Amino acid sequence: MTTPIVGALAQVAITVHDLPRAVAWYRDVLGLPLLFEAGGMAFLAMGDVRLMMTPPEQAEFDHPASVLYFRVTQIDAAHAALRARGALFDDEPHLVGRMGTTEVWMCFLRDPEHHLIGITEERAA
Repeated sequence: MTTPIVGALAQVAITVHDLPRAVAWYRDVLGLPLLFEAGGMAFLAMGDVRLMMTPPEQAEFDHPASVLYFRVTQIDAAHAALRARGALFDDEPHLVGRMGTTEVWMCFLRDPEHHLIGITEERAA
């Protein structure tokens, strides 16, 4: 077995066109702590991973982000709390698969720039 050259994921970047609106939504709706803002960018904490938000610097970077999936402990309660904070969901919490004695539940919402975000819970079957 070889030793990995890379470690854990450190940061994810998404492009946004309205940075103050995006910061407010991720901070106030999702509850992510704002770490700092610098140089027209904002950095928020997603556990041990930073979320960097920046306007696209070139046309090649002006596209939807990858899907961000956030772990939650109780998907139904998280869904209700996020909806109460103004989150707009594409669907309701639903079972997406079974891994032995564990069920994987998900649902999806959109940020103000229409990036797709998933919340997921792994629970005993």
